[in-house]
Amino acid sequence: MKPFLCLLSAALLAGCATQTAPKRYAWVTGLKPEKAVHYEELHAHPWPGVNQMIKSCHIQNFSIHECEIDSRLYLFAYLEYTGTNFDADMKRMAADPETQRWWKETDPCQSALPDAAAKGKIWSDTKELYFLP
Repeated sequence: MKPFLCLLSAALLAGCATQTAPKRYAWVTGLKPEKAVHYEELHAHPWPGVNQMIKSCHIQNFSIHECEIDSRLYLFAYLEYTGTNFDADMKRMAADPETQRWWKETDPCQSALPDAAAKGKIWSDTKELYFLP
């Protein structure tokens, strides 16, 4: 029994040792004032299928924050990605019919910043400057 426990412990430790830290992503976009209440209500009761898809795409600790700056509303999104192919997982999410229906509700609430709009996107990429694990 003791050799089995040693092997099991070694396997568990090896599995933990090979895990890589999640990759962090953050974005910012504008929030249309006339749509702010609807956006907040949507996220107060997110659709289970959308949450399930987010998790199945190796996303954890996903949050969206609202901030007012100079009388304008902004959204800040943060997530941690634990998968191995972010682009492929994002394409899979974008192809999901439930997620597409969700985005038809949320996208009209958002107002792309100029850099994102120039690329046909809604959310502007950010650059991480500091992280304290």
